[in-house]
Amino acid sequence: MSRRVFVVGAGLSGLAAAVQAQRRGARVVLHEAAPFAGGRCRSSFDPKLGVTVDNGNHLLLSGNHSTMSYLRAIGATDTLIGPTQPEFPFFDAATGDAWTVRMSPGRLPRWIFDADARVPGTQPADYLPVLPLFFAKPGRTVTESVRRRNRVWHLLVRPLLRAMLNADPADASAELAAGLMRETLAQGGQACRPLIARSGLSHAFVEPALRHLQYGGAEIRLGSRVASIGVSGTDSKERVSSLAFEDAAEPVMLGADDGVVLAVPPDAARRLVPDLSAPDASNAIVTVHFAVDAPLGFQPLTCVVNGMSDRIFAADGRVSVTLSDANARLATPHEELAAAVWQETARAVRMPAAPTPPWQVVAEPRATFAAVPAQEGLRAATRTRWRNFTLAGDWTATGLPATIEGAIRSGQKAADALLNPSMEC
Repeated sequence: MSRRVFVVGAGLSGLAAAVQAQRRGARVVLHEAAPFAGGRCRSSFDPKLGVTVDNGNHLLLSGNHSTMSYLRAIGATDTLIGPTQPEFPFFDAATGDAWTVRMSPGRLPRWIFDADARVPGTQPADYLPVLPLFFAKPGRTVTESVRRRNRVWHLLVRPLLRAMLNADPADASAELAAGLMRETLAQGGQACRPLIARSGLSHAFVEPALRHLQYGGAEIRLGSRVASIGVSGTDSKERVSSLAFEDAAEPVMLGADDGVVLAVPPDAARRLVPDLSAPDASNAIVTVHFAVDAPLGFQPLTCVVNGMSDRIFAADGRVSVTLSDANARLATPHEELAAAVWQETARAVRMPAAPTPPWQVVAEPRATFAAVPAQEGLRAATRTRWRNFTLAGDWTATGLPATIEGAIRSGQKAADALLNPSMEC
C-alpha cells in the first residue's frame, strides 16, 4: 500500500504539495477549511459587474520555473498568455507619457544600449547603480543597497520591485529583491516575459489541479478544518501521529509511513504548531475591477509609475487595477477609491474619465507577509522537528517574496522533503 500524505490547506501551496506528492506515488488526502480551494489565488463571478474576476491580479514571469512545472503537471500550460518577447508597457500618471521597455532575449543586457528599448531619457550608465542589489547583504533594505536613485530607479526599478515585493523599497528586503532579480533579470529577457492567467486564476491554477488530483485518486475534503495536531514518541522518534478535525468526532490516526504537509497561513500555523517562527506583519493589496472593455490594441498588462496604482490588467469585459502596499488605502471608502482609480486609469487606457464604469473593490488586508528584513528572519524552514511533518506556504523560507512562484515552490519542497527525508531543504 502506498504512503498516505495529508495536505492541510488547499491554497496554491497546498495544491502544489498535493500534486507533487501524488506524482511521487503517495496517496493524497487534501483538507481545506474553506468551502472552496485556491486560497487567495481564485476567481469568482461578480453579479454586480456580470463578469468573472480574480480575487487579486497576479503577474508571472516566464522564468518562474516552479510555476511552469506545476502547470505542466496539471495540464494547464495553455492557460497563461503574454507577449512572445520580454516587453513591459509603462504609463507615467504624472506626465501622461507612455513607453515600452523591451529587454533583449539573451543574458547580456543589450537592450540598455538601444534608445528605443530602454527607459526614455536614460543612458546605459544609468543602469549601473542597480548592480549592488544583486549582491545585497541580509538585513538591508533595497534603498540601502541602491544608493544612487536616478531616472532608471524611479521609472523602472522602484515600480517593478514595489509591485513584486508588495512593499515600498524604502522598507523592503534587499535580500528578497536580489533573489527575484537573480532568477529573472540575471537569466536574460526570456526569463522575464510577463504572463497572466487568460481566463482567471481558478481556471489556470485551481480547477485543473483539483481534476488532476481526483483522477489520480486523491481524497479532497473541503470545509474540513484542522483543530489540533497530535504528536507521539520521544526525542528523535517524535512524530505527528494524529489530526483532529472540527467536523469529526474522532481524530484521524496516522500510520507509521504517513506524513503531513501543513499549508495554511502563518497565523493559522502558529495556532497549530507550538513555538513556530512565522511572519507576524502583513501588507495589503487592493484591486479595483471595472466592467468595461479596454480599447482595441491596449496591452493585457501595463505598469503605472508616479500614480496611486501599480498595474493595469485588461481582459474581456473588464479592466482591473492593482494597488500594492495598500495598507493606507484600506480606510478609504470604496466609492471614493474607485472614482480616484478610474480617473488615473482612464488616462492610461485613453478612455473618458466620466462616468466611472461599474466597479468592484476587492481588498485583501493580509495579502502577503511584509517583505521587510525583520519579517524575512521569521520565516520558517520547510522541515520541522518531526520527520513526517513539513511546512508549505509563501511565508516559509523560499528565498522569494509572497508570490505565486514562492507559494508553488514551497509546496513542491514540502512534498519532496516529506517523501525524501535525506534531501536538502
